[in-house]
Amino acid sequence: MKELFITKYCHIKNNKVFVDGTLVFSDEEADSLKSFAKSLYRNLKPSYNKFFKMDEISKLGFLAAEVLLKDVDLSAYAEEEISIVLSNSHSTLVTDLNHQETIEDYNNFFPSPSVFVYTLPNIMIGEISIRHKLRGENAFFIVENFNSELISNHIKNLFLTHKSEAFVGGWVNQSEDDFEAFLFLVTDKGNTPHNDFEINRLHNLIP
Repeated sequence: MKELFITKYCHIKNNKVFVDGTLVFSDEEADSLKSFAKSLYRNLKPSYNKFFKMDEISKLGFLAAEVLLKDVDLSAYAEEEISIVLSNSHSTLVTDLNHQETIEDYNNFFPSPSVFVYTLPNIMIGEISIRHKLRGENAFFIVENFNSELISNHIKNLFLTHKSEAFVGGWVNQSEDDFEAFLFLVTDKGNTPHNDFEINRLHNLIP
């Protein structure tokens, strides 16, 4: 039976981007996720106009996926064989607060459908799936802290039940004062075994 490996991984943290542990982009002057995302988008040049309509956490997940899947050939897998398993601790809290501001004043009631649609965390998975044509299973878990075992076990289950052959997994989180993304690609190629110990080790490489 085929084995699974962590083929590639990336971090976005502290206004820096790392690929397989190597710094590839930095913007120390960015004072928010909004400004950092704009800067990173300009660097990556994905030419994807829908990006500008996303909420900030979806932009973070989208950009992390752009970094992770850049120069990766997934043509050996059918689109239906590639799944996404993500998690975070704050769900869509920042977007939820923005939406709340539009409805809390009865005399100034202006809810925006374009904001409301992003009050579901799996919308981020949808944005990534559309961009990269990933049509496999997907799941988004809300947990208090990064849980490598949860993600690893879910990926293993999808693989052992023959529902998926390749996976994008990880953590994409935004609070009111911080943000972080850690994504990894799992396939049958690589040198790092796919297990919760290795996922946790790689996540903790960037303090």
